[in-house]
Amino acid sequence: MDASPSTIFPFLVDPAKHVLWMGTEAELNPTAGGAYRVLVNGKHPGVGEFLEVVPDKKVIFTFGWDKPDHPIPAGSTEVEITLVPEGDKTMVRFVHRGLPEDAVSDHTKGWDHYLERLSVVSSGGQVAPDEQEEANVSAG
Repeated sequence: MDASPSTIFPFLVDPAKHVLWMGTEAELNPTAGGAYRVLVNGKHPGVGEFLEVVPDKKVIFTFGWDKPDHPIPAGSTEVEITLVPEGDKTMVRFVHRGLPEDAVSDHTKGWDHYLERLSVVSSGGQVAPDEQEEANVSAG
């Protein structure tokens, strides 16, 4: 991404910045055991908790969907985002562990979409509000 780790990191942990690239509402407490709640597309609650937060370097949180009988329940998977400086840019390493095999493709498309939005906003650009992006993202 065309931004430093210190520029990108707040977009991962600050609720006001998080909703600029993903979600219409966010409740984030970026400490071990703290809440991770993001309302994706204004209607899909993604819920988990932060496991590890290393400023400007890494966040790890659990993730799942807070919907009755959803096959990926809240907190049932793990997302790790690592920021690696590369000159004036940052390589963002993203891993989503624990997804059921039949959900990998949908979640890959969704995260690719959101990481592209993160790239735009972290380099100073703007994207449409998340609820206008529904056609591009599936919540499984």
